[in-house]
Amino acid sequence: MDKESLLRLVDSLHRDKEISKDVVFQGIEAALTTAARKHFKSQNLITIQIDRTTGEIVAMEGDLRIDPSELGRITAQTAKQVIIQKIREAERDVIYDDFHGRKGTIVSGIVQRFEGSTIIVNLGKTEAFLPKPEQIVDDHYNVGERVRAIVADVKKAGAKVKIVLSRTHPDFVRRLFELEVPEIAERTIEIKALAREPGHRTKIAVASSDPNVDCVGACVGVRGSRIKNIVDELNGEKIDIIRWSDEPEILLPNALKPSEVSGIILSSENKSVTIVVPNDQLSLAIGKRGQNVRLASRLTSWDIDIITESELEERQKAGALQVVEVIESGKVSSDGSNAASVVSSGHTETGSVKGEL
Repeated sequence: MDKESLLRLVDSLHRDKEISKDVVFQGIEAALTTAARKHFKSQNLITIQIDRTTGEIVAMEGDLRIDPSELGRITAQTAKQVIIQKIREAERDVIYDDFHGRKGTIVSGIVQRFEGSTIIVNLGKTEAFLPKPEQIVDDHYNVGERVRAIVADVKKAGAKVKIVLSRTHPDFVRRLFELEVPEIAERTIEIKALAREPGHRTKIAVASSDPNVDCVGACVGVRGSRIKNIVDELNGEKIDIIRWSDEPEILLPNALKPSEVSGIILSSENKSVTIVVPNDQLSLAIGKRGQNVRLASRLTSWDIDIITESELEERQKAGALQVVEVIESGKVSSDGSNAASVVSSGHTETGSVKGEL
């Protein structure tokens, strides 16, 4: 190969594969050196260097200069194979570095094909895997359709890079909110906590650093425009947006929405709490298959038991609940702005329903 052709090859690989020119030159030098050692079978050190500007190849065997044309066709074929391998390795490293730095971010690709229940997604430079466990319930795609997901894992697998996508990871919802709600991207509104059961329900707690910005209203958008885009992307997954509070007596009732809360019994030693609800609110507070209380428990990091007002009275009459202090302040308002009715206790009996952490 003449000098001009060599330089054109390096420049083409640099532009098409986004591989550093120096990496390409090093790969060619290593390939030619390997081929020369096999060809000459010399005991002396053989080195080959390529001038980065002119493309001139300088081959040395000890102190003697070698004419690269002496390598022959077989040696040239060996060098070509090594060059291809080095270029693939360099291309793999470029892709790995790119996507490893994008872990946890949303990418968009085209459904390329299916391997069993796994969706192969074309991301342009490379392909990614969207396994069945990382797909939302009722996710159905056809070849050629666009799909969005977060980059969950990136690892080298031989000469390739294995990129695993996820649509079930809690951060997928977090990133969707960052895309749809500018105030979150600008850090005016902060997502304080998030709990999710993919395809069913998500609870997200938000707070605003600007008193003039309503964190819940901003996330919902005008006539629900912002939240609707997120729900559509999640195939109708229900999303509860909750106002965050550092006070557990306000946060916990908020987290159990849409149910009403009459009062709470805190045990701060082990972060367990008993929530008292009206008799007709028990099933709503627990949720379908315990989903509401389970998500509330994960969101707040409190171990939650739920009892009705009738159960509370029965326990107090039986002496099963040692009441230390009762603060009467009425029921909690829907936005959690009023303080909850708090029954503080150093010890509580185990309730009938417990949120799973």
